[in-house]
Amino acid sequence: MTENQENLHQRIEEKFKAIGQNPDTHLEGLIWAKPITYWDYIHTDSLLNLQLQRTTLPDEMVFIMYHQINELLFKMILWEIDQVSDAAEIEAAFFTEKLSRVSRYFDMLSSSFIIMGDGMEKEQYMKFRNTLTPASGFQSAQYRLIEFSSTELINLIDYRFRASIDRDTPYEHAYDHLYWQAAGKDHATGAKSTLIQLFEERYKEEFLHKMEKYNTTNLWTKYKQLPKAVKTDAALIQAMRHYDYTVNVTWVMAHYDAAAKYLGNAEATGGSDWRKYMHPKYQRRIFFPELWTSEELTNWGQNI
Repeated sequence: MTENQENLHQRIEEKFKAIGQNPDTHLEGLIWAKPITYWDYIHTDSLLNLQLQRTTLPDEMVFIMYHQINELLFKMILWEIDQVSDAAEIEAAFFTEKLSRVSRYFDMLSSSFIIMGDGMEKEQYMKFRNTLTPASGFQSAQYRLIEFSSTELINLIDYRFRASIDRDTPYEHAYDHLYWQAAGKDHATGAKSTLIQLFEERYKEEFLHKMEKYNTTNLWTKYKQLPKAVKTDAALIQAMRHYDYTVNVTWVMAHYDAAAKYLGNAEATGGSDWRKYMHPKYQRRIFFPELWTSEELTNWGQNI
């Protein structure tokens, strides 16, 4: 064997012996293994068979695929955020790089709304949307996890109840006062809509667990734990501001404008008052409040 081959063989032996495995068994297995292909690695066939229409209207396929792409990007975002959340020690360059990646994903999401805004016939949409009730993009669990992992819970609480909630508030009580709860309740009776009842049946237990997990590991808390020299890093601050504004204003308003084109004054499929629920000037969702001036906070979403 060449010197390089001997080195590789030694490294293979060390790897498998370290986990109590016989290296020769694994090497022999390579003889019978099939070569990997792109379609097997990406699971192309499975991926392309996940688009199941409920109607015969062609543009419903655009709607389905677009939202599936969104969910894949949400998964990529959570993948990057969790690397920051799970890190014991963080350097400014590492934090900045992860936030930059996440911001690029949200920049892509923001600019992609033209796919729906200009890519579906309104007449078709207004027909197939009736088959989707009470489902709604509101029910994206991954988007809720992105919120939990990005900031402290108090910044996700309905603005009307923030004064009465703090870090000692039970998670379930805080959950019932999250800003998006208002979109799924009857304001007169407090009764929850079918939209939110189904959502909670599927995800509430997971949400409560994640709320606790991210309570001390969310991006905002992680940032505040950094040494002063790191917290004042200009590139890191810019990356955090860009992420905050992109998620809570730019992306939200791109979604808002696309919805307005098709819905007009109609309710969302889940029955929510989507205009007041979505527009940033009402709920004032801000992940990193101390990184904005008082004037910027006051005018959040006002000039959109």
